[in-house]
Amino acid sequence: MPFTANRQFKSRPRMLVSASGMHYTTDDGRKILDGTAGLWCVNAGHGHPKIVEAIQKQAATMDYGPLFQMGHPLVFEAASALVSIAPEGLNRVFFCNDGSEAVDSALKIALAYHRMRGDGLRTRLIGRERGYHGVGFGGIAVGGIAGNRKHFGPTLPGVDHLRHPLDIARNAFTRGLPEHGAEIADELEQRLLALHDPATVAAVIVEPMQGSTGVILPPKGYLQKLRAICDKYGILLIFDEVITGFGRLGTAFAADYFGVVPDMIVCAKGLTNAAVPMGAVIVRQEIHDAFMQAAPENAIEFFHGYTYSGHPLASAAAIAAIKVYKEEGLFDRAAAMAPYFEDAAHSLKGLPYVKDVRNLGLVCGIELEGIPGKPTARAFDVFLKCFWDKNVLIRTTGDIIALSPPLIIDKAQIDQLFGTIAEVLKAQKAVPASEAAVV
Repeated sequence: MPFTANRQFKSRPRMLVSASGMHYTTDDGRKILDGTAGLWCVNAGHGHPKIVEAIQKQAATMDYGPLFQMGHPLVFEAASALVSIAPEGLNRVFFCNDGSEAVDSALKIALAYHRMRGDGLRTRLIGRERGYHGVGFGGIAVGGIAGNRKHFGPTLPGVDHLRHPLDIARNAFTRGLPEHGAEIADELEQRLLALHDPATVAAVIVEPMQGSTGVILPPKGYLQKLRAICDKYGILLIFDEVITGFGRLGTAFAADYFGVVPDMIVCAKGLTNAAVPMGAVIVRQEIHDAFMQAAPENAIEFFHGYTYSGHPLASAAAIAAIKVYKEEGLFDRAAAMAPYFEDAAHSLKGLPYVKDVRNLGLVCGIELEGIPGKPTARAFDVFLKCFWDKNVLIRTTGDIIALSPPLIIDKAQIDQLFGTIAEVLKAQKAVPASEAAVV
């Protein structure tokens, strides 16, 4: 099982058998409030009837059609739907199957783009510490989570990393974007480009808001600095919006929220409301055109692709999901609900073991004090008690609780979500550390 302690899981399996709206149902018949939108991805809630209907209809019409030298109308319609909510200027789409493939595709596009333009010295890629960009070899190379890299030996050569901007000492319990730390972006120019020569750097890839590592927010002005430095030296800026895309921050993309337009956006998850796997890279017109202009007539311009790129069922799901987001105003709903969500999140301040709360849009990271000698045990114990005793699903990474509910969550469910965590933390205080769960 992926990213799972298999032996621990199989000793007491946590089995989900159905889902609807804000809830899962377990194999023992319990309704579980979904505080994580599956894995940051079921933004419109589970089993949305319009998305289900679109998939069923397409499965009965054409189950599969190849995109190698062929096409089908839905994939072009899906691209148009995606572009309709993308930042201005990003208007060409390459489809794949998930965020990991989308990241690897974006990195290949960046490297090939410079070569197509006769700038083949640009082979270096820059990611960020604690960054998560999926699990392909490209993604773990630019990613900065040690556990995703340490077992697999060398990855891509010529990769370096920015420092992450988490600064609990100066920014603990900040509501929204931190005030301190924008200067960390200057390291791109002052340290990395000075070390490697900017003429060798192809792209910088960052999550606008780092999610999987435990919710690290960019300080005010930080992303604007990265954009300016990349512009100064002709470096492509890639936003990995696999988590932040499709309303998570109350806008279609984090690029809209921050007012910073990258050269490429990587997306997945909410693209189809997770009903069918799909990922995409959205690129600027000039990047697309560089491939079209450099290749001879009748030649393949970009030697890359997947059997299931633009799958008909995924395309149908994407079209339906984007239509649902628009018709039901879910991005605006998330923005309207964010202040209440923020207040609920920060109500945890002062509770046992809570050392920081970080929030933006409908995202929250709750950093806990670890149990000495038992890393991850504190948060995982909260996870287990929430699931088994309180019928609430949360997510943990290390000793951080990460929350990202479907955008349809209401105030009573927000109260239930944070109230449950508060109850469990208070109860945990009465349990000696030696008896706490060990992962």
